Amino acid sequence: MQSGLFDDLVIPADSLPVGLRYEEAFLSADEEAGLITLLQSLPLAAAKYKAYTARRQVLSYGGSYDYDANRLDPAQPLIEALHPLRDKVAAWAGVPPQALVHALVAAYAPGTPLGWHRDVPDFEAVYGVSLGASAVLRFRPYPPTQPRRQDIIRLAPAPRSIYAITGPARWEWQHSVAPVDAQRWSVTFRTARRR
Repeated sequence: MQSGLFDDLVIPADSLPVGLRYEEAFLSADEEAGLITLLQSLPLAAAKYKAYTARRQVLSYGGSYDYDANRLDPAQPLIEALHPLRDKVAAWAGVPPQALVHALVAAYAPGTPLGWHRDVPDFEAVYGVSLGASAVLRFRPYPPTQPRRQDIIRLAPAPRSIYAITGPARWEWQHSVAPVDAQRWSVTFRTARRR
């Protein structure tokens, strides 16, 4: 992330919306390096949303959302190599590892964004681990009214950090990722939604 580009827009972590939690240095540099090596070996493919093909590369475990049919389809179970990360995220979140029923690995090449969205309604809590380059996550109230710059909250997760989107932050806000300046990866874990 270019220094100074968003400095006036990024808010301190203690001013985040209710349900949005952030912590730097969740992983060590060695843990991050090992995970990046692992993620580079996975068969990621371009994310598809109906007729749109995104620039980010993804791989789902535990479920794959069919945007044409608006349903969650079964997907391969989480690979053993990602169990230590899942277990560490679960401990941080205060949930059993098995509660993290879905994982999404994503790779963002330089210039890749992720548009405004809320995660699919089949999932409840969202826990993201950032690897590689920094990014700018943007949050705005949902449903959006007239988008105004002052309504958008920006968080710049550092490499090796973790964030949680739960409660009001999960259901009353949308989020997006500004185009990244350098290669970034994320591993996002989700819990199932109880209905």
